[in-house]
Amino acid sequence: MSPHVSYFDTDAEIRSVKNICCIGAGYVGGPTCAVLAWKCPDIKVTITDIAEDRIRAWNSDELPIFEPGLDDIVKEARGRNLFFTTDVDGSIEAADLIFVSVNTPTKVAGIGAGLAADLCYIEAATRRIATVSKRGAIIVEKSTVPCRTAESMNQILSALSPSNATFEILSNPEFLAEGTAVEDLLDPARVLIGSMPTTRGRLAQQRLAEVYSRWVRPEAIVTMGLWSSELSKLAANALLAQRVSSINAIAAICERTEANVHEVSSACRLDLRIGSKFLEAGIGFGGSCFQKDLQNLVYLSLSLGLPEVAEYWKQVLVMNAWTKQRFARNIVQKMFSTITAKHIAILGFAFKADTGDTREAPAIDVCRDLLEDGALLHIYDPKVSSSAINRALGPAKGSNVSFQSEQRAYTVEASMQQACVGASALVFLTKWAEFESHAVDWKAIYASMSKPAWIFDGRNIVKDPTALKKLGFIVYQSGVGY
Repeated sequence: MSPHVSYFDTDAEIRSVKNICCIGAGYVGGPTCAVLAWKCPDIKVTITDIAEDRIRAWNSDELPIFEPGLDDIVKEARGRNLFFTTDVDGSIEAADLIFVSVNTPTKVAGIGAGLAADLCYIEAATRRIATVSKRGAIIVEKSTVPCRTAESMNQILSALSPSNATFEILSNPEFLAEGTAVEDLLDPARVLIGSMPTTRGRLAQQRLAEVYSRWVRPEAIVTMGLWSSELSKLAANALLAQRVSSINAIAAICERTEANVHEVSSACRLDLRIGSKFLEAGIGFGGSCFQKDLQNLVYLSLSLGLPEVAEYWKQVLVMNAWTKQRFARNIVQKMFSTITAKHIAILGFAFKADTGDTREAPAIDVCRDLLEDGALLHIYDPKVSSSAINRALGPAKGSNVSFQSEQRAYTVEASMQQACVGASALVFLTKWAEFESHAVDWKAIYASMSKPAWIFDGRNIVKDPTALKKLGFIVYQSGVGY
């Protein structure tokens, strides 16, 4: 893979980065480039997107995404050296370095449907760069992409760009955890920069490393080959997702043997070979990365003629789906095998705490299963809007906050206390700090509920189940035998 003309000045050096463009103003591009602009005030950073409403939100007091600490960073850098615009072409033309941070959803039709990543937005962004950038630029893959995506991008650039322009493609995968994205950007565990093993590739790699070195520890900036960098993101998320499914498999055994998964996981954490992360039993993983990246890995394995490898990673997805189904089924069984017309408080809808993101949230599947069984749900999440819940569960009918069809209904409530009024059960689906707070008046919540009053803890929120049982609650926790 080699560009047709070198992007060099007369001294055979790729120019230092002074102007950065990010195509895509979503969960990755927005926070990443906001922090970059904040830390590098002498570099102009422009985030561009064709979605006018999204850009309008980035330029307002109400940012389109919630991340702790992000508001202050954006508001300090915005207008100084951080800009949000729908002028995609102008932003590309002026850039020395272009982050491609567009969506790569899973294909819903055609070859690889349900597994392969749909790279239509990557291709569209690459074509636009090729036709607009007159002098060339360093192009950085920031989106999560299948291995060897850069090869396709280079073919497009070589075919469409002017003869006097050249491009170097780098892979710089993101490893942001929603809810701690700003913290992850300010002090990352690692920053991977992959390039082709050519002089030009390594020079481009060096230029991007120089930008990050303005605030990132030198030992955290890791350079490697382009294909290894692309694959590293899929591999890391696959291994993390595998741990979630593994501990949930152990949790199921614990419930049948009267063991306690929290004690078992604590014992496992003490083994330095295993470590302490991602050993919380619950309702499975969600979010935009794990499921999609596992699906990509399954499809890649099948494409390479490795069906056994594909089946191995596919089983992690199967286990995750089963975990969510089992949790919902347990709720029905414990509540006398029927929840028809019973009011149930759903506490938490985001896929994890400290984010308003509902993509692949386990709560979606759990709520759908409960609705299908006839439950009347009262949903509360401190950061997820009623419109986002409606989009996830289905179109609203007759109200902008509820969905009703025969015996199925849900209502979005304004507080934890309001969601619990009249409910027969409360179900924890997101580990928000306010649900764990000592300020929660459990006595008042119990008094407001129908009796018997159940608690189904899918996120290990209840720290003292004995105290709640003394109040009169019937408490069930994932992975704890009774």
